[in-house]
Amino acid sequence: MEIENRITSAVVRGIQNLYGQEIAPETVQLQKTKKEFTGHLTIVVFPFLKISHKKPEETAQDLGDFLKKEIPDVVADFNAVKGFLNLIISSQSWISLLNDIHHNDKFGLTEATDKSPLVMIEYSSPNTNKPLHLGHVRNNLLGWALANIMAANGNRVVKTNIVNDRGIHICKSMLAWLKYGNGATPESTGIKGDHLIGDYYVAFDKHYKEQIKELTDSGMSEEEAKNEAPLIKEAREMLVKWENNDPEVRALWRKMNDWVYAGFDETYKALGVSFDKIYYESETYIEGKKAVQEGLEKGLFYRKEDGSVWADLTSEGLDEKLLLRSDGTSVYMTQDIGTAKLRFRDYPINKMIYVVGNEQNYHFQVLSILLDRLGFEWGKDLVHFSYGMVELPNGKMKSREGTVVDADDLIAEMINNAKRMSEDKINKLTDLSEEEANEIARIVGLGALKYFILKVDARKNMLFNPAESIDFNGNTGPFIQYTYARIRSILRKAQESGLCVPETLSVHTALNEKEIALIQKISEFTDVVKQAGNDYNPSCIANYCYELVKEYNQFYHDFSILHEADNDKKIFRLALSAEISKVIRTGMGLLGIEVPERM
Repeated sequence: MEIENRITSAVVRGIQNLYGQEIAPETVQLQKTKKEFTGHLTIVVFPFLKISHKKPEETAQDLGDFLKKEIPDVVADFNAVKGFLNLIISSQSWISLLNDIHHNDKFGLTEATDKSPLVMIEYSSPNTNKPLHLGHVRNNLLGWALANIMAANGNRVVKTNIVNDRGIHICKSMLAWLKYGNGATPESTGIKGDHLIGDYYVAFDKHYKEQIKELTDSGMSEEEAKNEAPLIKEAREMLVKWENNDPEVRALWRKMNDWVYAGFDETYKALGVSFDKIYYESETYIEGKKAVQEGLEKGLFYRKEDGSVWADLTSEGLDEKLLLRSDGTSVYMTQDIGTAKLRFRDYPINKMIYVVGNEQNYHFQVLSILLDRLGFEWGKDLVHFSYGMVELPNGKMKSREGTVVDADDLIAEMINNAKRMSEDKINKLTDLSEEEANEIARIVGLGALKYFILKVDARKNMLFNPAESIDFNGNTGPFIQYTYARIRSILRKAQESGLCVPETLSVHTALNEKEIALIQKISEFTDVVKQAGNDYNPSCIANYCYELVKEYNQFYHDFSILHEADNDKKIFRLALSAEISKVIRTGMGLLGIEVPERM
């Protein structure tokens, strides 16, 4: 920010003036003053002791005296504590900074240019044998937020999805539908397409377990029974037929997948996420097999006696990795190689980020090595945005057993919870139509869900508690949304009473420490966005928004705004409130969270 730039330049001049030596601006260490000391910004003077040949306190005192004379409009006063020079910044400087923030509609954001790096982010990656569940919700919300954050840091971003639309799991749903479905369709049953197919995936597992039990009861070992059960044999045969382009199997596969895609689209729309490009494993696995074949011919991979193709990674401290099965069918790794090949062909990617759970850490370690061997420039530097699992109070989820928390059910439950929790608040707005009240409930319910998931460091496992997430107090989405709506209400009332905030505030208003702290907090937003991008960490922004809102609510409790007698102070506080609402809206927007104008 401008205040820090001016101080840094003045320190460089001060060292030259006081001690006759030039220093680089980068050597000036400027940080926020710790709460136990008086001041706003602190200069660490230890790096200058070899130049000053004085004690830390003396050097700090020299520099403080110089700065107070050199930039009196910035440094109002100072105090020296050992090797730390604590600066008290003038109200004039803080108001000037607030003016700068006000005039910058894109405050905190860096716009991309045609020459900006191209970052591709993969997220969602659903299977077409089941609907999206709570784990997918975390994946989608992280991917969408990360894409927004990378764009806010001046990157060009392509949001992409790889749909797992082939493989043995898909055949299980198809086979179960043929056997037990009696021609059921989404239209005939009134069931959303992805849910309908998910029901048959569960049905397959139920009947498969029954067959395993029959075989083990007849004396077969469990391992043998799992391989010899008629259902699993038929599913494997169906997969081979699919890979051989059997017309009947392919027609059924297309029909059932279309039902699923229609269902997915509804869920994505409800979550507020989308994609620039969708890839399908049914297409990419072919490219993967070609790439593996080329690698085999170049001696990068080897074939075993049974015909299977492997990569030897022992020189990398890993093991051997299967790339093609003995029957010629591909594995996930082959498909990911093919997907990477197609993406590299479609886009000049500078960085590839995969948003995938931490149970796939080893997979992406191997993929990075294989892509590098195959000559993909970004292979070695691919980023696996590895996140922890979402758990429930009653344990982990299992889709084949039908015990997952369904994404659609969760979204509906969160909106209903918001409606119930906010009835007292919303009912106070007597001019709200039912449609407007429902829209507020949607914004608050989804805001609660998204914020609760995104405020946690993605690398950690998390316990999802719907009731806790919807609370209007504490570190929650509704708490932040309610504060935003409160500020907007204050600004509307000010406008209705004829109060007008000028484009540029007078710099001569005296500020109290809470007002200064709020401006300083707003000014940190730019650095928080950068940190979130550098660390691939949306939780930085979530928790910043909470801290900002918490400080504002304390200020709102302690000081009057609309009833302030001093008109200059009243105008300043309205302007400060407006800029805080702008930062809240931008920060929450980066997380994919809407903020209501009224609540």
